[in-house]
Amino acid sequence: MSAHARELAASARAVAPPPRGRARLYGALGGALVLWYALYRLIEPGAELVTRRLLRLDPTTHLGSAVAFFLFEVPKVLLLLVLVVFAVGVVRSYFTPERTRAILSGRRESAGNVLAALLGVVTPFCSCSAVPLFLGFVEVGIPLGVTLSFLVSAPMVNEVALVLLFGLFGWKVAALYLATGLLVAVVSGFILGRLGLERWVEPWVYESMAAAAPAEDAPPLPFAERLDQGLTAVREVVGKVWPYVVAGIAVGAGVHGYVPTGLMAGVLGKGAWWSVPLAVVLGVPMYSNAAGIIPVVQALLEKGAALGTVLAFMMAVIGLSAPEAIILRKVLRPPLIATFFGVVAGGILLVGWLFNAVL
Repeated sequence: MSAHARELAASARAVAPPPRGRARLYGALGGALVLWYALYRLIEPGAELVTRRLLRLDPTTHLGSAVAFFLFEVPKVLLLLVLVVFAVGVVRSYFTPERTRAILSGRRESAGNVLAALLGVVTPFCSCSAVPLFLGFVEVGIPLGVTLSFLVSAPMVNEVALVLLFGLFGWKVAALYLATGLLVAVVSGFILGRLGLERWVEPWVYESMAAAAPAEDAPPLPFAERLDQGLTAVREVVGKVWPYVVAGIAVGAGVHGYVPTGLMAGVLGKGAWWSVPLAVVLGVPMYSNAAGIIPVVQALLEKGAALGTVLAFMMAVIGLSAPEAIILRKVLRPPLIATFFGVVAGGILLVGWLFNAVL
């Protein structure tokens, strides 16, 4: 560790809260969790009270069913989102991009694909960070296939989606989403790494490797600062995505209240082989985050859509967005972007067909 890093570490220890301050900190955290749980328990009776008493709507009608769905899901998803984003913000303070690159550097390709996919679940990623992350990985010599496994896993196996799926559908659906997303990321990255696609990376990317300076180790953060990062994540992430959440729930409420069950089961059910490709084709042009698409997924499943088809739709929306392709064009040539999207789309199609066949 450099002298500068040692000074930062000493400074961090100096500002660490005393025992009494830690007790207040943990007490405040515990009180916030108790308040969160109390609010969560009030959602269902509150939504029923507003629907029946204040709005005087019958939940068995189309309008009443849609309104009841909306009033129940908006606070439920937003509360889950606040809790998840806070927890993930704290966890991410342990997995900076520099540490992620250090973990992946020097790994064998097969092991690197698996590790990259797992790290993609917990490290910061969005479409706007695709280019700097890609450059950082290349600069430290991480193989292209391993890097692409990370680029697949980070948006597709979204930790927000994982916890929201657990809260809305239970651990089996959440585990299914995690396992299939990781499988697609590992296999697609391994295949892409074997195709020798380095010639389709923009030349200036590899030229930057010579000028890259090694990053200094960051000192460990006090736990209070990690909690601050969690709160910052809540302000930034929830502040940006809540309109998408409300819009997604509004779409889901419309599907829930007005779309006939038989129609949805016929279009996105198990019976039609083309339902999975249709779901992927519909999902790619859409640009939504996990929090916005989960309520739509819930409504589709309730109306009879097959689980494999809905998983394929969700993965296509989150993992194969058109804006991501546009941003990646800064570092990748069109043939590599097309191959990347094609291999990932093929994996998503296989996942959809497989789970429609066995479930």
